[in-house]
Amino acid sequence: MPGPPREPLRLRLLKGNPGKRALHREPEPRREERCPEPPAFLSNYAAREWRRIAPELYRLGLVTVADVVPLSLYCDAYSTWRVASEALARAAADDEHTHGLTVQSADGMLRVNPLVRIMSQAAEDMLRLAREFGLTPASRSRVSVGPPPGGGSRLSGLLA
Repeated sequence: MPGPPREPLRLRLLKGNPGKRALHREPEPRREERCPEPPAFLSNYAAREWRRIAPELYRLGLVTVADVVPLSLYCDAYSTWRVASEALARAAADDEHTHGLTVQSADGMLRVNPLVRIMSQAAEDMLRLAREFGLTPASRSRVSVGPPPGGGSRLSGLLA
């Protein structure tokens, strides 16, 4: 399907529906009474990232029971990035020439350290998933904080 991917209705409403396209109701998954806890399968770093970001997403109405897995994937990508970053920092401490960015292969040639690729892929995954939840500066810049849906137009406060 050509064009940008569709955004969830709630995210479009938070952005103020900039394209002024007709809003269509979509299925709304059940929302817990409280922000869900991080799933037990998440690693320590992933669970800490969940606890950092999930409450704010929940407050914005962007975390439902159906969003647990995508948010877990984001947190898991964060954990992978963090672990690879720390391992690369340790390698850098032992390598004053390339600071761990390269490793010597079996044939004696210098190659890009696999940790660099792991970090890069995890960062790409994080950014892609972060955009789904409006977590990047660019996606967040399109979010407007105004009256709740159905609470009047953006200009109705000027007449009061």
